[in-house]
Amino acid sequence: MIDHTRDLEALREATGRLLAATGGLSDSSLAEPSRLPGWSRGHVLAHLSRNADALTNVLRGRPMYASSETRDADIERDAPRPLATHLADLRESGERFLAQASVSADPSRTVTLRNGVTDSAARVPFRRWIEVELHHVDLGAGYELEDLPDAFVTREIEFLTERFAGHPGVVPVTAVAGDGRRWTTGGGADGAPVTVRGPAADLLGWLCGRRDGSALAVEGGTLPALPPL
Repeated sequence: MIDHTRDLEALREATGRLLAATGGLSDSSLAEPSRLPGWSRGHVLAHLSRNADALTNVLRGRPMYASSETRDADIERDAPRPLATHLADLRESGERFLAQASVSADPSRTVTLRNGVTDSAARVPFRRWIEVELHHVDLGAGYELEDLPDAFVTREIEFLTERFAGHPGVVPVTAVAGDGRRWTTGGGADGAPVTVRGPAADLLGWLCGRRDGSALAVEGGTLPALPPL
């Protein structure tokens, strides 16, 4: 269930955690590798700032990015900046997004995201929340999947299992968390159904490509390879 007001408040809190953690880094540490292949911590922070502006564009009825090339060039340009500049940009771009999301009319309208993906305007704050939480983990600065709010973990697992439902490359899958919560996904590929069990954080890590699934127990076959996000 989309709750626009709740998602905006959760995003504010997540952004606060990100800013606090980033403030504890140093200029030199921003040049160190993040957990995303080929990206430094500075790349991750630059992406987060430009993504905030891109989603503000979406809510204003504009293209998310001028082009993929422009998006990539902006991240490369901004990645080497000093910590103070990154912090100011993260704060200001985040505030611009929150301001726009708080006043945007007709949350039920359809908006267009990157690569032609469409969604309701009401879910854009949740999409920004995803960016902030998962890329905070990607910084490799002490914030782990296990530290994510339970409400976020549940919503993101629901979002990803819905995304992969019926996918032609994924056999039917039932994902079961340690507390008994269950989700189904896949089903578009031939093959016997499998059940995947483990802590919710590990299920999320597998679904979003942050973990290889080796901590999960698989019944009925092997762990399916999921398509890239």
